Amino acid sequence: MSRRRAPLWALLCGAVAVVIAACGPSAAPQWQPQQTLGPEPIPHPQLTGPPLIPGPGGGSSTGPGQPSGQSPTGSQGPNSPDPTGSGSTATDPAVVASNLASPTGVVVMPDGTALVGERTTGRIVRVQPVAGRPVTQVAQLDGIDASGDGGLLDLALSPTYAQDGMVLAYITTATDNRVVHFTLGGVATPILTGIPKGATGNVGRLAFDQVGHLYVATGDAGNAAAAADPGSLAGKILRVDDVGRPLADNPNPASPVWATAPGGLSGLCVDASNGTVYAAGNTPDAVYQVQAGAVLSGPGATPPAATLPPDHAQAGGCAIGNQAVYVATGNGQALISASLASSSAPVGQFSPLLQNRYGRLRTVVSGTDGALWLTTDNLPPDGTAPAPTDDRVIRILDTSGGGAGSLV
Repeated sequence: MSRRRAPLWALLCGAVAVVIAACGPSAAPQWQPQQTLGPEPIPHPQLTGPPLIPGPGGGSSTGPGQPSGQSPTGSQGPNSPDPTGSGSTATDPAVVASNLASPTGVVVMPDGTALVGERTTGRIVRVQPVAGRPVTQVAQLDGIDASGDGGLLDLALSPTYAQDGMVLAYITTATDNRVVHFTLGGVATPILTGIPKGATGNVGRLAFDQVGHLYVATGDAGNAAAAADPGSLAGKILRVDDVGRPLADNPNPASPVWATAPGGLSGLCVDASNGTVYAAGNTPDAVYQVQAGAVLSGPGATPPAATLPPDHAQAGGCAIGNQAVYVATGNGQALISASLASSSAPVGQFSPLLQNRYGRLRTVVSGTDGALWLTTDNLPPDGTAPAPTDDRVIRILDTSGGGAGSLV
C-alpha cells in the first residue's frame, strides 16, 4: 500500500493543533535517556497454582526506528519468595516488565519485542520477550491529557512498517481524542482529529485488518446522546485508510463512521485470516462480531457473538490467536478465551485461562509466534501498588489449541 504524504496545511500552525509536534523546535517530542524499568522479583501472595512459563522467546531487539545504543541483554533480578507458597525462591518468568505507569497500549514488533505505552505519562518503552532483560524508553509523546481515563490509549503498527517504520497511537489531548502517527526517531503528525473528549469515556483502540484498513474504537466521552448521533465520532467504530481518510465502501463514503457503540468499547481486534472484526464492550460485557452499519447496544442492537461470564466482568482489550478470541477482564481479574469454531458458531463460550494471579488485566494482544502479551491495571490514583512492582507486562503461551483453557 502506498502512503500518501500528509498535506502541507496539516504540518503548519493554526488550523488543527498538532499534538506532539506544534510549530517550533520547542514543541518537538522530548526524547529521554534510556531507562531500566525492570523486570524485578515479584511477590504474589494471591497467586495459587503452578507458576506460568513464558511463551517462546523472540529475536533480536533491533528493528526500524530503534534508537542506537540499546542492549538486548540484561541480568536476571534477585530471587524473591516463590508466589506459589512452595518455600523456594524464584522470579516469575512470565513477567517481562514491571514498575510501569498504567501500561495500556501494546504492539508486538516484527523482531519479537513489544512497544508498551503508558497511559498517564505518554512514555513508550521497548520490552524484551524474556524476563530479566532491560526495558528501555524509546519515545515520549508530549501533550497528553491523562485526566479521567484519557491519555495514551493504544498503539498500532503501520501495515508497511518494514518500509516506513511508522507507529500509530490513539491519544487524548487538551481538546480532543485523536490518532497520530510517527517514527520512533521522528515527530508525530495527527491523521484523525476531532474525536470528542469528556471527563470520562475516552477509551480508544486501534486495529488494522489484513488489507491495511484501520479500525478505531472511540469512547462515548460520557455522552450517550453523542454516541447515538451519526454525525459525532464519539461511541463509534471508525474505518479509515492508513492516513485517516474515510473508505469509499463505508456506510457513508464521506464519513469515517463504520459502526455505532453507544455503550462504549474497551477492546478491538481483527481476525487476520479473514478480516472479521470483533469488539469487546462493557454494556453489556460481551464480544461482538461487527459488520458495517452495526449498532452494538440499545434498541435494535446487533446481538453479541458471546456474553462474558458474570464473574468475569469489565472487559478490557481483546486479541485473536490460536483459533480463539481472548479478553482481558478487570473486575474478573482474569484472561478468558473462547474458541473460533466455525462460521455458523463463530464464538464459543468463554472460560478462564488465567485467573487471580496478577490482579486486574487491561490489555491483551497476540504475537505472531502465538504468545500473548498482557498488561495489569492495579495502580489506584494514589499510586499505592497492590504488589510492589505493579503495574506489569506479562507474556504467556496458550497451549490449548483453541482457547480450551490451558496455559503454560
